[in-house]
Amino acid sequence: MSRHDAALSRRTVAITGGARGIGAATARILRDAGADVIIGDRDVAHLAEAAAELGVRHHPLDVTSPEQWADFVAAAGPIDVLVNNAGIMPVGEFLAEDPAVSRQIFEVNTFGVIHGTRAVAPQMVERGRGQIVNIASAVGRVALPNGASYSASKHAVVGFTEAMRAELAPAGVEVGMVLPVIVNTALGAGVARTRGVPTMSAEQVAEVIVDVIRRPVPEAWAPRWGQPVTKVSQALPRGFQNLARRLMGADNVLTHADPGVRAAYEAEARRA
Repeated sequence: MSRHDAALSRRTVAITGGARGIGAATARILRDAGADVIIGDRDVAHLAEAAAELGVRHHPLDVTSPEQWADFVAAAGPIDVLVNNAGIMPVGEFLAEDPAVSRQIFEVNTFGVIHGTRAVAPQMVERGRGQIVNIASAVGRVALPNGASYSASKHAVVGFTEAMRAELAPAGVEVGMVLPVIVNTALGAGVARTRGVPTMSAEQVAEVIVDVIRRPVPEAWAPRWGQPVTKVSQALPRGFQNLARRLMGADNVLTHADPGVRAAYEAEARRA
Protein backbone atom coordinates (compact mmCIF):
# COMPACT_ATOMS: atom_id res chain seq x y z
CA MET A 1 0.00 0.00 0.00
CA SER A 2 1.36 3.42 -0.94
CA ARG A 3 2.24 5.98 1.67
CA HIS A 4 -0.43 8.57 2.56
CA ASP A 5 -3.37 6.77 1.05
CA ALA A 6 -6.09 9.38 0.45
CA ALA A 7 -8.75 7.11 1.96
CA LEU A 8 -6.86 6.76 5.24
CA SER A 9 -4.63 9.80 5.76
CA ARG A 10 -7.41 11.96 7.18
CA ARG A 11 -8.59 9.36 9.73
CA THR A 12 -7.85 8.68 13.37
CA VAL A 13 -7.80 4.92 13.93
CA ALA A 14 -7.87 3.29 17.37
CA ILE A 15 -6.70 -0.33 17.67
CA THR A 16 -7.10 -2.52 20.75
CA GLY A 17 -4.60 -5.27 21.48
CA GLY A 18 -2.18 -3.14 19.51
CA ALA A 19 1.08 -4.05 21.25
CA ARG A 20 1.77 -7.12 19.11
CA GLY A 21 0.45 -9.54 16.51
CA ILE A 22 -2.42 -8.50 14.28
CA GLY A 23 -2.94 -5.22 16.12
CA ALA A 24 0.64 -4.04 15.68
CA ALA A 25 0.72 -5.19 12.04
CA THR A 26 -2.47 -3.24 11.33
CA ALA A 27 -1.05 -0.15 13.02
CA ARG A 28 2.07 -0.36 10.87
CA ILE A 29 0.12 -0.45 7.59
CA LEU A 30 -2.16 2.38 8.67
CA ARG A 31 0.80 4.47 9.82
CA ASP A 32 2.44 4.04 6.42
CA ALA A 33 -0.81 5.11 4.78
CA GLY A 34 -0.75 8.35 6.76
CA ALA A 35 -3.45 7.61 9.33
CA ASP A 36 -3.29 8.98 12.88
CA VAL A 37 -3.04 5.72 14.82
CA ILE A 38 -3.48 5.18 18.55
CA ILE A 39 -2.99 1.71 20.00
CA GLY A 40 -4.22 0.39 23.32
CA ASP A 41 -3.18 -2.67 25.28
CA ARG A 42 -3.20 -3.83 28.90
CA ASP A 43 0.46 -4.93 28.63
CA VAL A 44 1.85 -1.48 29.34
CA ALA A 45 5.52 -2.37 28.79
CA HIS A 46 4.95 -3.99 25.39
CA LEU A 47 2.55 -1.18 24.47
CA ALA A 48 5.18 1.53 25.02
CA GLU A 49 7.79 -0.48 23.10
CA ALA A 50 5.46 -1.11 20.17
CA ALA A 51 4.36 2.53 20.01
CA ALA A 52 7.97 3.71 20.00
CA GLU A 53 8.88 1.24 17.27
CA LEU A 54 5.84 2.07 15.16
CA GLY A 55 5.87 5.80 15.76
CA VAL A 56 2.19 5.92 16.75
CA ARG A 57 0.28 7.21 19.75
CA HIS A 58 -0.60 4.87 22.60
CA HIS A 59 -2.58 4.71 25.82
CA PRO A 60 -3.03 1.86 28.32
CA LEU A 61 -6.29 -0.03 27.87
CA ASP A 62 -7.80 -3.05 29.54
CA VAL A 63 -10.80 -3.63 27.27
CA THR A 64 -12.73 -5.29 30.10
CA SER A 65 -12.89 -1.96 31.98
CA PRO A 66 -15.48 0.68 30.95
CA GLU A 67 -13.52 3.21 33.00
CA GLN A 68 -10.32 2.55 31.05
CA TRP A 69 -12.28 2.81 27.83
CA ALA A 70 -13.43 6.29 28.87
CA ASP A 71 -9.83 7.32 29.56
CA PHE A 72 -8.66 5.84 26.25
CA VAL A 73 -11.31 7.70 24.25
CA ALA A 74 -10.46 10.96 26.03
CA ALA A 75 -6.78 10.47 25.18
CA ALA A 76 -7.49 9.55 21.56
CA GLY A 77 -9.76 12.45 20.70
CA PRO A 78 -12.39 12.00 17.97
CA ILE A 79 -12.03 8.45 16.62
CA ASP A 80 -12.94 7.82 12.99
CA VAL A 81 -12.28 4.06 13.00
CA LEU A 82 -12.25 1.63 15.91
CA VAL A 83 -10.62 -1.77 15.40
CA ASN A 84 -11.72 -4.09 18.21
CA ASN A 85 -8.85 -6.55 17.97
CA ALA A 86 -7.98 -7.56 21.56
CA GLY A 87 -8.63 -11.23 22.32
CA ILE A 88 -7.43 -14.30 24.20
CA MET A 89 -7.69 -18.02 23.38
CA PRO A 90 -7.01 -20.46 26.21
CA VAL A 91 -7.77 -23.95 24.86
CA GLY A 92 -8.65 -27.27 26.46
CA GLU A 93 -11.58 -29.46 27.39
CA PHE A 94 -14.48 -27.38 28.63
CA LEU A 95 -15.31 -29.68 31.56
CA ALA A 96 -11.79 -29.13 32.89
CA GLU A 97 -11.84 -25.38 32.33
CA ASP A 98 -11.78 -23.14 35.40
CA PRO A 99 -14.99 -21.04 35.45
CA ALA A 100 -12.81 -17.98 36.02
CA VAL A 101 -11.06 -18.67 32.70
CA SER A 102 -14.42 -19.06 30.92
CA ARG A 103 -15.54 -15.72 32.31
CA GLN A 104 -12.30 -13.99 31.35
CA ILE A 105 -12.57 -15.22 27.76
CA PHE A 106 -15.96 -13.54 27.47
CA GLU A 107 -14.83 -10.44 29.35
CA VAL A 108 -12.01 -9.83 26.86
CA ASN A 109 -13.36 -11.24 23.59
CA THR A 110 -17.02 -10.28 23.85
CA PHE A 111 -17.46 -7.58 26.47
CA GLY A 112 -14.29 -5.88 25.25
CA VAL A 113 -16.05 -5.34 21.92
CA ILE A 114 -19.28 -4.30 23.63
CA HIS A 115 -17.56 -1.83 25.96
CA GLY A 116 -15.57 -0.40 23.06
CA THR A 117 -18.65 0.10 20.92
CA ARG A 118 -20.49 1.74 23.78
CA ALA A 119 -17.55 4.08 24.42
CA VAL A 120 -16.85 5.13 20.84
CA ALA A 121 -20.06 4.80 18.83
CA PRO A 122 -21.94 7.75 20.42
CA GLN A 123 -19.42 10.28 19.10
CA MET A 124 -19.62 8.66 15.67
CA VAL A 125 -23.42 8.87 15.69
CA GLU A 126 -23.21 12.51 16.73
CA ARG A 127 -20.89 13.29 13.80
CA GLY A 128 -22.94 11.19 11.39
CA ARG A 129 -19.97 9.09 10.31
CA GLY A 130 -17.51 6.50 11.59
CA GLN A 131 -16.53 2.86 11.32
CA ILE A 132 -16.15 -0.06 13.70
CA VAL A 133 -14.28 -3.19 12.61
CA ASN A 134 -14.56 -6.15 14.99
CA ILE A 135 -11.99 -8.93 14.75
CA ALA A 136 -13.99 -12.11 15.23
CA SER A 137 -12.69 -15.52 14.11
CA ALA A 138 -13.50 -18.35 11.74
CA VAL A 139 -14.68 -20.21 14.85
CA GLY A 140 -17.32 -17.53 15.17
CA ARG A 141 -18.98 -19.38 12.30
CA VAL A 142 -17.55 -22.90 12.71
CA ALA A 143 -17.07 -23.97 16.35
CA LEU A 144 -14.22 -26.27 17.36
CA PRO A 145 -13.89 -28.82 20.19
CA ASN A 146 -11.48 -27.83 22.98
CA GLY A 147 -12.37 -24.23 22.25
CA ALA A 148 -15.96 -24.08 23.47
CA SER A 149 -15.70 -20.83 25.40
CA TYR A 150 -13.54 -19.18 22.74
CA SER A 151 -15.90 -20.31 19.95
CA ALA A 152 -18.92 -19.08 21.92
CA SER A 153 -17.30 -15.72 22.63
CA LYS A 154 -16.60 -15.21 18.94
CA HIS A 155 -20.09 -16.38 17.93
CA ALA A 156 -21.30 -13.61 20.23
CA VAL A 157 -19.06 -11.08 18.47
CA VAL A 158 -20.51 -12.14 15.11
CA GLY A 159 -24.07 -11.69 16.36
CA PHE A 160 -23.29 -8.38 18.07
CA THR A 161 -21.59 -7.06 14.93
CA GLU A 162 -24.52 -7.96 12.68
CA ALA A 163 -27.01 -6.36 15.08
CA MET A 164 -24.96 -3.19 15.49
CA ARG A 165 -24.47 -2.89 11.75
CA ALA A 166 -28.25 -2.72 11.30
CA GLU A 167 -28.67 -0.44 14.30
CA LEU A 168 -26.00 2.13 13.42
CA ALA A 169 -26.28 2.19 9.63
CA PRO A 170 -29.06 4.83 9.65
CA ALA A 171 -26.71 7.12 11.60
CA GLY A 172 -23.97 6.78 8.97
CA VAL A 173 -21.75 4.45 11.01
CA GLU A 174 -20.29 1.40 9.26
CA VAL A 175 -19.92 -1.79 11.32
CA GLY A 176 -18.20 -4.88 9.96
CA MET A 177 -16.03 -7.79 11.00
CA VAL A 178 -12.97 -9.75 9.93
CA LEU A 179 -12.81 -13.51 10.54
CA PRO A 180 -9.25 -14.89 10.43
CA VAL A 181 -8.46 -18.60 10.34
CA ILE A 182 -5.23 -19.87 11.94
CA VAL A 183 -2.78 -16.99 12.34
CA ASN A 184 0.92 -17.22 13.11
CA THR A 185 0.81 -15.22 16.35
CA ALA A 186 1.21 -16.06 20.03
CA LEU A 187 -2.53 -16.74 20.25
CA GLY A 188 -2.31 -19.35 17.49
CA ALA A 189 0.97 -20.92 18.64
CA GLY A 190 1.06 -24.70 18.62
CA VAL A 191 -2.41 -25.34 17.24
CA ALA A 192 -2.78 -28.11 14.66
CA ARG A 193 -3.14 -27.27 10.98
CA THR A 194 -6.18 -27.92 8.82
CA ARG A 195 -5.56 -29.64 5.48
CA GLY A 196 -5.83 -27.16 2.62
CA VAL A 197 -6.00 -24.10 4.88
CA PRO A 198 -2.76 -22.09 5.00
CA THR A 199 -1.59 -20.40 8.18
CA MET A 200 -1.91 -16.64 7.81
CA SER A 201 0.68 -14.16 8.98
CA ALA A 202 -0.34 -11.22 11.14
CA GLU A 203 0.56 -8.95 8.22
CA GLN A 204 -1.76 -10.82 5.84
CA VAL A 205 -4.68 -10.47 8.24
CA ALA A 206 -3.81 -6.81 8.77
CA GLU A 207 -4.01 -6.23 5.04
CA VAL A 208 -7.57 -7.59 5.04
CA ILE A 209 -8.49 -5.35 7.99
CA VAL A 210 -7.10 -2.26 6.27
CA ASP A 211 -8.88 -3.18 3.05
CA VAL A 212 -12.16 -3.37 5.00
CA ILE A 213 -11.46 0.08 6.43
CA ARG A 214 -10.91 1.44 2.93
CA ARG A 215 -13.86 -0.43 1.38
CA PRO A 216 -16.34 -1.35 4.13
CA VAL A 217 -18.10 -4.72 3.92
CA PRO A 218 -20.23 -6.52 6.52
CA GLU A 219 -17.93 -9.55 6.72
CA ALA A 220 -14.48 -10.42 5.39
CA TRP A 221 -12.46 -13.57 5.97
CA ALA A 222 -8.71 -14.02 6.04
CA PRO A 223 -8.09 -15.75 3.68
CA ARG A 224 -10.87 -14.27 1.57
CA TRP A 225 -11.96 -17.59 0.05
CA GLY A 226 -12.83 -18.93 3.50
CA GLN A 227 -16.20 -17.18 3.52
CA PRO A 228 -17.76 -18.70 0.37
CA VAL A 229 -16.34 -22.15 1.15
CA THR A 230 -17.79 -22.05 4.65
CA LYS A 231 -21.19 -20.80 3.50
CA VAL A 232 -21.43 -23.59 0.90
CA SER A 233 -20.35 -26.26 3.38
CA GLN A 234 -22.85 -25.06 5.99
CA ALA A 235 -25.63 -25.43 3.45
CA LEU A 236 -24.86 -29.17 3.14
CA PRO A 237 -26.52 -31.84 5.30
CA ARG A 238 -24.87 -32.30 8.68
CA GLY A 239 -23.44 -35.70 7.71
CA PHE A 240 -21.54 -34.19 4.77
CA GLN A 241 -20.30 -31.35 6.97
CA ASN A 242 -18.95 -33.84 9.51
CA LEU A 243 -17.24 -35.86 6.78
CA ALA A 244 -15.60 -32.73 5.36
CA ARG A 245 -14.39 -31.71 8.82
CA ARG A 246 -12.84 -35.14 9.37
CA LEU A 247 -11.13 -35.14 5.98
CA MET A 248 -9.69 -31.67 6.61
CA GLY A 249 -8.74 -32.47 10.19
CA ALA A 250 -10.70 -29.43 11.36
CA ASP A 251 -11.73 -30.99 14.67
CA ASN A 252 -8.06 -31.62 15.49
CA VAL A 253 -7.04 -27.96 15.35
CA LEU A 254 -7.42 -27.40 19.09
CA THR A 255 -7.66 -30.96 20.39
CA HIS A 256 -4.18 -31.65 18.98
CA ALA A 257 -2.63 -28.34 20.05
CA ASP A 258 0.95 -28.74 21.28
CA PRO A 259 0.91 -27.97 25.03
CA GLY A 260 4.66 -27.37 25.13
CA VAL A 261 4.55 -24.76 22.38
CA ARG A 262 1.49 -23.12 23.90
CA ALA A 263 2.70 -23.18 27.51
CA ALA A 264 3.90 -19.57 27.72
CA TYR A 265 0.84 -18.15 25.97
CA GLU A 266 -1.61 -20.28 27.99
CA ALA A 267 0.01 -19.16 31.24
CA GLU A 268 -0.25 -15.49 30.26
CA ALA A 269 -3.85 -15.77 28.99
CA ARG A 270 -5.06 -17.70 32.05
CA ARG A 271 -3.24 -15.37 34.44
CA ALA A 272 -5.14 -12.47 32.95
